[in-house]
Formats: sequence, structure tokens, C-alpha cells
Amino acid sequence: MKGIQDGVAVVTGGGSGIGRQSSLRFADEGAKVVVADVDADGGHETAEIIESDGGDATFVETDVTDSDDVAAMVQTALDEYGGLDFAHNNAGIAREGSRLADYDEDEWDQMIDVNLKGVWRCLKAEIPEMTERGGGAIVNTSSVAGVSANGSAHYAASKHGVIGLTRRATVDYADDGIRFNAVCPGVIDTPMVQQAGEDNTEELERITAGIPAGRLGDPQEIADTVVWLCSEEASYVMGQPIVIDGGLLVQ
Repeated sequence: MKGIQDGVAVVTGGGSGIGRQSSLRFADEGAKVVVADVDADGGHETAEIIESDGGDATFVETDVTDSDDVAAMVQTALDEYGGLDFAHNNAGIAREGSRLADYDEDEWDQMIDVNLKGVWRCLKAEIPEMTERGGGAIVNTSSVAGVSANGSAHYAASKHGVIGLTRRATVDYADDGIRFNAVCPGVIDTPMVQQAGEDNTEELERITAGIPAGRLGDPQEIADTVVWLCSEEASYVMGQPIVIDGGLLVQ
């Protein structure tokens, strides 16, 4: 893809699932990758896979609820590779939910802190460096729950918020040469979904049966879209929530 080679990318949640595949895809296109995750084992493994395939990657342990960690993540890109061109703000959590009025406040706050404020922290650290560099591209991970009433109330609220941040950032920083978009995955075959399936096999089978594509999504399919959105081939795509769901929301 045009414009990715020799660039520098950071990927949060890069230790598994969509984030791992996004990291590998950036590396396949010739970018240098800072793999960030709170899971050190998974993050190191992703970086090692990239290095073993001849790419260039650095792992940094990062909790997106900690502003100092996020700042250190961006600083790692500057120290190791001299700048920052692309970011995939992907780290997030999912939890079983209640009806809206039944949540414990701490439970609600944790979801928002990771999924929404975590993306804001990343944007806050990434944008100044991209502005100084003359531009860049950022993709935030939302969800089909960000454009529908699917999912638990706290999860849906956090993912709707990610789209709001993405759109507002587009307005605020288009003149600085930074493009922002969001991906909205459906039900993707990630460790998070696999664990949910083990806990409730019948529910996952029911959901899968309702997907027109007839299967779960592959993390690679999300990663391909992320890297395309960062490439010059998507230079006129700005502020968009891109739904990748096998037709789930069509029905």
C-alpha cells in the first residue's frame, strides 16, 4: 500500500487479536512498529514474530488508563525510530452488562476509562508529534456497538464515544495533515470472543447463525482495513466509522 513503507506505527492492544494482526500488517508493508499492550507476554511475542519475519518492532508495556504509560509509548516511537506517522488505537475491554440503570458505578467507569478515555489519552499524546512531523493517519477501534444498540450499555456508550472523538478530531486537525477514521468490527474471532464463546457456547452459535457471511470475522480482515486507512490510497477518507461485520447490521 502506498505511503506505509518506512513509516512508524504504534498499535495499542498489539499483543493479541486485532491489534496483533494490525501490527503484523503494518510490518508487512514495511513500517517500523511500536507494539503496545498491558500484556507483556503477548506484546513481546508479537514483536518477536515481526522481527523473525525480517521486520522492525519494539514492544512497550502500556496501560492506556495511565497517561504516563501512553506518553512513554509515543516517546518510544520517537527514541527508537525518530517519529510517528501512524497509530491504531485499538486497546479495549468488553464485559457482560446489565440494564442501563443497574450498573455499579465503578464497573461503568472502568469501561469508559479503558475504551473511551484510553483512546483520548492516546490521541492527546500522538497528535502533537504527528503535527510536528507534518501529518499522519490514526485509526481508532470502535465496534458495531458504536453505530447500533448492540452490546451492553456501558460498552455501547464507550464505542459510540470513540466515533465522536474520531469525528471531532477530524474537524480539529485536518489542517495539520492528520487523518482520523474508525473501524467498527462485528463479531471477530479474537481471544476475547473465544473466551466469551467458552462461557456461553449457545449464545455465540446463535449470533454466528445471524451473520449473513455465515462466520465470524478474521482479525486479519480488520487489520487490512486499518492499514489501508493509513495509506495514501485512502487519502480522501476522513472521519468515517467503517463497519466490518459480515453483514450483521444489514438485517
